[in-house]
Amino acid sequence: MNSILTRLSLAFFVITLGLVVTVGWFSLQSAEQFMIESEQKLNRDLAATLSSEFQPFLNDSIDSEAIEERIAYLTGINPRIDIYLLGGNGMIKAHFVPSGREPVVGTLATAEMDAFLQGAQLPLLGLDPLDASSMKPFSVAPIEIMGETGCYLYVVLGSDRYDTVASMLEDSFILQTLIRNVVIVLVLSILIGVVLFSLLTRRIRSITETVGRIEAGERDARVELDGRDDLAQLGISIDRMAETLESNMEQLEREDVLRRELVANVSHDLRSPLASIRGYLETILIKSESASREDIMTYVQTAMRSSERLSRLVDDLFELSKLDANQVTPQPEPFNLADLVQDVVMMFQPNAAARNITLDAVTGSEGCMASGDIGLVERAMSNLIDNAIKYTPKGGTVTVSATWDGSEVQIGVSDTGIGISEEDIPHIFDRFYIADKSRHDSAAGSTGLGLAIAKKIVELHNSVLSVNSRLNAGTTFSFSLPTV
Repeated sequence: MNSILTRLSLAFFVITLGLVVTVGWFSLQSAEQFMIESEQKLNRDLAATLSSEFQPFLNDSIDSEAIEERIAYLTGINPRIDIYLLGGNGMIKAHFVPSGREPVVGTLATAEMDAFLQGAQLPLLGLDPLDASSMKPFSVAPIEIMGETGCYLYVVLGSDRYDTVASMLEDSFILQTLIRNVVIVLVLSILIGVVLFSLLTRRIRSITETVGRIEAGERDARVELDGRDDLAQLGISIDRMAETLESNMEQLEREDVLRRELVANVSHDLRSPLASIRGYLETILIKSESASREDIMTYVQTAMRSSERLSRLVDDLFELSKLDANQVTPQPEPFNLADLVQDVVMMFQPNAAARNITLDAVTGSEGCMASGDIGLVERAMSNLIDNAIKYTPKGGTVTVSATWDGSEVQIGVSDTGIGISEEDIPHIFDRFYIADKSRHDSAAGSTGLGLAIAKKIVELHNSVLSVNSRLNAGTTFSFSLPTV
């Protein structure tokens, strides 16, 4: 009973049975009404015919014997009739019933008879004097009985003998045929219904099976139903949901790997400067009396550099965590981008000069105004320039450009450095990811968070930080801002 096919088949069986029984009942009623109407219309003038035959035997008295002889002669006309002679008030004066039964009603209502004589729409049913609860078709005609006018010759169409024959016919033919047809229709309907429902529920079972496989962890399971009906659309929706679920699971797995790497990298990057600071402080304590002032200053300077690196790492982690938690909301304002580029380039000139790297600023119209959070944009540009300087060898060039194109300005940071391999490019914005750290010793001073922070800042400005790089040919990072 839990199967949808079983439930649909059972419901279809019940509905079909109810429908067939209802149609059968209405069919019997309609057949009965048709028979009544046909019988009455065919014998509408029967009473008038009999009236003309019986009138000579009713002038002075009711000559029952002569009437019965005449009825016997005329039984070939309709053997299924009972004949009654009624007074003007409907009282039965004489009756001629082939079955020999006596009437149980002495007086009949004449309203239906009068309606019949006035040409009312047929069928009309009148009371059967042999059964006070039975209404039957009839024929009636006016007749004069022993000088009394306004009397009726009342003929019941469908006598007691006819009732018995009709019952036999219903038992032997109509009812049996109906039952047989009902059984045939039911069997055929159930077979056809089960086949159709099986075809329909096969697709539902396929969907259920696929959902069960997905639930069991089979991520690549798909419904893949053909067609354009509701089930096909449901299958498409489930397939899309499965693809989204699979993508989300893969993303969660990647994030889980990144989380573990994050913990490991944070632990390592925090441990290294702390170990360096502790080591040099212990050295100072141990050699405080024997070491020269120059040595002690060297130890202190080294410990300071480690503490600065630790401070940068903590600051970057704190800033990135705020960006991830959407705790940073840009405050856009118009600003002169050319001035900002010049200011940031000047800030990094000493660092670039110390590495023998040429740092240039290339801007177009100095009067163009961009829209954005100037502090966040400066931080993103600073991270990109710092990253470019670290990965550019001595004698190289780093160029910061700002070019205008209609409604937006393109900001680019290009270098002639070592470049990024194709397999590293998809991961350079991951936290703590340093592409082939061994290829350049400048990477040792990187926290691996600068590009991740720059990407988050650019996304907050509804832009995309793109990268174009070739090994040993240089790298270009770029993003755009709207103009004012």
